[in-house]
Amino acid sequence: MAYNKKTNKPHYHKTPFSLVIVFISILCISFGVNEARSPFACDPKNGLTRNLRFCKATLPIQVRVKDLIARLTLQEKIRLLVNNAAAVPRLGIQGYEWWSEALHGVSNVGPGVKFGGAFPGATSFPQVITTAASFNESLWEAIGAVVSDEARAMYNEGTAGLTYWSPNVNILRDPRWGRGQETPGEDPIVVGKYAARYVRGLQGYAKGNRLKVAACCKHYTAYDLDNWNGVDRFHFNAKVSPQDLADTYNVPFKSCVLQGRVASVMCSYNQVNGKPTCADSYLLKNTIRGSWRLSGYIVSDCDSVGVLFDNQHYTRTPEEAAAETIKAGLDLDCGPFLAVHTQGAISKGLLKEFDVNNALANTITVQMRLGMFDGEPSAQPYGHLGPRDVCTPAHQELALEAARQGIVLLKNRKSSLPLSTRRHRTVAVIGPNSDATVTMIGNYAGIPCGYTTPLQGIGRYAKTIHQAGCAGVACNGNQQFGAAEAAARRADATVLVMGLDQSIEAEALDRVGLLLPGHQQELVARVAKASKGPTVLVLMSGGPIDVSFAKKDPRISAIIWAGYPGQAGGTAIADVLFGTTNPGGKLPMTWYPQGYVQKVAMTNMALRADQSNGYPGRTYRFYKGPTVFSFGQGLSYTSFNHKLVQAPKEVSVTLTKFNVPINSTILSNGIKAKHTNCNKLTLGFHIDVENTGTMHGTHSLLVFSTPPSGTWSTNKQLVGFQKVHVPAGSKQRVWFGIQVCKHLSVVDNFGTRRIPMGNHKLQIGDQKHSISVQLSTTHQV
Repeated sequence: MAYNKKTNKPHYHKTPFSLVIVFISILCISFGVNEARSPFACDPKNGLTRNLRFCKATLPIQVRVKDLIARLTLQEKIRLLVNNAAAVPRLGIQGYEWWSEALHGVSNVGPGVKFGGAFPGATSFPQVITTAASFNESLWEAIGAVVSDEARAMYNEGTAGLTYWSPNVNILRDPRWGRGQETPGEDPIVVGKYAARYVRGLQGYAKGNRLKVAACCKHYTAYDLDNWNGVDRFHFNAKVSPQDLADTYNVPFKSCVLQGRVASVMCSYNQVNGKPTCADSYLLKNTIRGSWRLSGYIVSDCDSVGVLFDNQHYTRTPEEAAAETIKAGLDLDCGPFLAVHTQGAISKGLLKEFDVNNALANTITVQMRLGMFDGEPSAQPYGHLGPRDVCTPAHQELALEAARQGIVLLKNRKSSLPLSTRRHRTVAVIGPNSDATVTMIGNYAGIPCGYTTPLQGIGRYAKTIHQAGCAGVACNGNQQFGAAEAAARRADATVLVMGLDQSIEAEALDRVGLLLPGHQQELVARVAKASKGPTVLVLMSGGPIDVSFAKKDPRISAIIWAGYPGQAGGTAIADVLFGTTNPGGKLPMTWYPQGYVQKVAMTNMALRADQSNGYPGRTYRFYKGPTVFSFGQGLSYTSFNHKLVQAPKEVSVTLTKFNVPINSTILSNGIKAKHTNCNKLTLGFHIDVENTGTMHGTHSLLVFSTPPSGTWSTNKQLVGFQKVHVPAGSKQRVWFGIQVCKHLSVVDNFGTRRIPMGNHKLQIGDQKHSISVQLSTTHQV
């Protein structure tokens, strides 16, 4: 999404204002302020429109859509092709702003949401990369449901729309990417499951395929570079192999459409193999709408159509750009380009009105599924939601729980954590993020219900001595280091809250390196040396940081990654530090050493390692090299053992196509999945997870698969995960289903999914198991 430079963030206070919201709500109800919005269309009080067929909610939506489009003039149709769609007064239709954001809470980054009055703020959950670290699918869906409750409440009062261009489901391919914080990490299975569950939470799926709000999975596809070394997203041509596109980059979008049934997909700024994604009919019309059968609309990233003409010079004329994008499958332009140039494209014979009608059918269908043509909002399924349903205690408690589940314990030397309120009565809280507010919510956030900073959170457990140590995360000087060292000498324990913020990693701002900014490392080392008690390093960041020095330093007792933990981040961090919460998060991305980015150009889209040129590869699935911390790493205050109770050892795959030649070459390369019955094969595993420690804990059980040795160049791949709570001294049984087609397959150089024959190795927690996949000689039809 284009960065909204017009959005000026107000000064944030640190005290929750839930009571203020309730008070304002009462005032609004008492004095009739900000009454429920008038209907978007089909007002039953409007005698001119209430009898029109498109206003009859009892008719099938496709009949209503066809009727409405038939009543529109060409000029009216064209003005509906852009995000700030114009009103059609003669048909009782109001103007509509399509662009709203809800990445991890209702946001005012897009122009569709306005805070103020009865809605001074909304619940701000942890940034997505942090929530992903919970590996908890039900949590992701629950967050989506809360966000859409609050979005509907604001819509009902006329301060928000119903179309939210979230989530971001791009793969975190490169650790420097400034927008990696918005994503669920580097693994396509995790990102795909997050996409589906968050979308399901947002959209709600009421009776009759109706929508609570309409979500949008972005940015399709192979988009993960903003501005690096003179290359920006507006000019970047991502050169991607068919193998990587099918095996990684497109996987989350496919899951979002097929499993999440998302109402929209956004195409990206970049080109893929020389073609702008928003003008690529293979990517849009053939894949999203054809193969995946999207039931919804395709929207451009903001000004993408203008970018492909003005910046990329993809077409000779603006009319050709308008025609190419619409014919490729684009339905809505975030920006003015299509409103300006579509008429010219039709006049020059480059486009037909029929093509415009098809685009409008997709957008208006979504609006009708949202109930926007059903008259009075208060009479609709979510019409009861209002100011009292925003920033509720339950919503804020979920934001806190999400932060707790997303925190990852990376080091805990000699069980230094948890701290003790008896032994650690005074805690030095040091660092540029130690009293952070807005840093905790990351980007694409709104105005939170309130904040609890790390300093405030720790202050609920112990007396605090506070020193920032640096003037901001840039930490350009060391003038304040002496005061920080003195604080550490006086305290029973020291907590350093360091890391990054949006001045270091953000949209349009990729990082150059992976080290802590400025003099932060020096501050950490000096304070750790001065501290008389345990020293804990807490890191706030979206992307990984090379903190090898802290990992190796015995004076640094523990390392915690908190990501950007949202409005309640300070409470969650303190709860983990003092053991009220037992950490159970795991890293959703690889933490590379600084040397990695000195070898690898961010523009290289290849995922697989290449020994011939020393290219180390990307992500835990393909990377060949050292790590600071690995994907899936995360400690607990207790210990868990795993036992395989039931695990199949072999499976036979049967050909469903008779004319497939069977020879040693075919078998060594793997059988094409589409030629087998593997879609019907699911292997069931029963695993006992035992908590052998003394503290109750929540465990993220990860299951990986490694294919037989061959040309696949895969280290291992995640095939499933589950979150399980296990009380101390007890065990829980977990069931896993391994789908042969999906989980035991690989993708070849041509983008074709194949089933390798032979032994597939599974890693289930600390257990290893092999499954022999064999080809049956019996044909099936």
